[in-house]
Amino acid sequence: MSLDFEKIKETAEGYREDMCRFLRAMISHPSESCEEKEVAECIRAEMEKLQFDKAEIDGLGNVIGWIGDGDKIIAIDGHIDTVGIGNRDNWEKDPYEGYETDEIIYGRGGSDQEGGVASAVYAAKMMKDLNLIPKGYKIMIVGSVQEEDCDGMCWQYIYNKSGIKPEFVISTEPTDGGIYRGHRGRMEIRVDVKGVSCHGSAPERGDNAIYKMADIIADIRSLNNNGCDESTAVKGLVKMLSPKFNPDHYEDARFLGRGTCTVSQIFYTSPSRCAVADSCAISVDRRMTAGETWESCLDEIRELPSVKKYGDDVHVSMYMYDRPSWTGEVYETECYFPTWINKENAAHVQALVDAHKGLYGDHRMGPDSTKELRNRPLIDKWTFSTNCVSIQGRYGIPCVGFGPGAESQAHAPNEITYKDDLVRCAAVYTAAVNLYNEENKTEDVTQFRAGKTDNDIK
Repeated sequence: MSLDFEKIKETAEGYREDMCRFLRAMISHPSESCEEKEVAECIRAEMEKLQFDKAEIDGLGNVIGWIGDGDKIIAIDGHIDTVGIGNRDNWEKDPYEGYETDEIIYGRGGSDQEGGVASAVYAAKMMKDLNLIPKGYKIMIVGSVQEEDCDGMCWQYIYNKSGIKPEFVISTEPTDGGIYRGHRGRMEIRVDVKGVSCHGSAPERGDNAIYKMADIIADIRSLNNNGCDESTAVKGLVKMLSPKFNPDHYEDARFLGRGTCTVSQIFYTSPSRCAVADSCAISVDRRMTAGETWESCLDEIRELPSVKKYGDDVHVSMYMYDRPSWTGEVYETECYFPTWINKENAAHVQALVDAHKGLYGDHRMGPDSTKELRNRPLIDKWTFSTNCVSIQGRYGIPCVGFGPGAESQAHAPNEITYKDDLVRCAAVYTAAVNLYNEENKTEDVTQFRAGKTDNDIK
């Protein structure tokens, strides 16, 4: 298809001020997970103002806008929840009011990832303005909820409850100017240890659960930090980059990067501050590379020397998620988020590559201040996790990422995003959906996809 790339760029540039205003409006509504009502209504109002064919909020609280009347769907997704602000003293300005310069917009959620929503909403407006809604398709713009709490659960709801299955999905998570075709998966693991309490004046009468957990934490740290020599008692997760330990998937693991684990929370029970703790529990954030499975990740914790030492006093499990959304809807699911990679030559990936090359060339674009961060291949992968863990990881719906902002800004104080990125992304989305060549689609676009658990998640 022949596109007028200059016209698309000109139109996107014409909406620069509108996108910046809209992003600042979204930022002004604090919207941590399960508290997105105000920002969802802000987005729906913007969609209605821009004369979307339909703008709605579903039962979970996702805001969805539609343009076009075709039978097939191309979706553009951005989550509208943010993390909190942490220590307010670390912020130079009000994180929900902030400021803007000629180059950046400051505030919580700018990069992660309401900037992507701003670009997506205005890309849909551009498609309508320029009569660039592909024949036979309709465009679905999703402002999804609870991603920070439980990646992809929002799309489990969309897929299972609403029965929506797009042709492919563009994720607008920040990509440092790159086009991303995969990322590591993750899971949330809980380790519980039993003890026996007694008076703190005679601790030898009890069995201190915190001391037991200290040994386990040290082994988990070794699991993340160690190498994988034969002499190493606890072999580190770096082993999955080696054909010796991961013969089937080591090349994919090298593309994604090694898995990691870290203790993220700790809990305990004790009768008082002058007693021995009778239980202790930790949360472990586990990032999974190609070749690692949910079972292997649980088993490697169970096989740690300290865990085996304490035997039946230790229980290793995977978390479940059942926190009500802002609408009150509960969608219970497991805290397992599958690893995925798309083939570089997949039709939907190439649509974004062709759009970027036609509009901006074959190198990442970005301000001089991010040149080092963006001096990477145009086609790459995320470090963190996205809603694509469900869209692609669970359901095999093709995903590809291109979004404004920088990964390094996610969850950081003094978060910023770049105005030029908003414009570029809106232009690329508009071109890409029109450059998607269905004739080049293959039955399986997946290079790697981790398996599901044996839980019957509906």
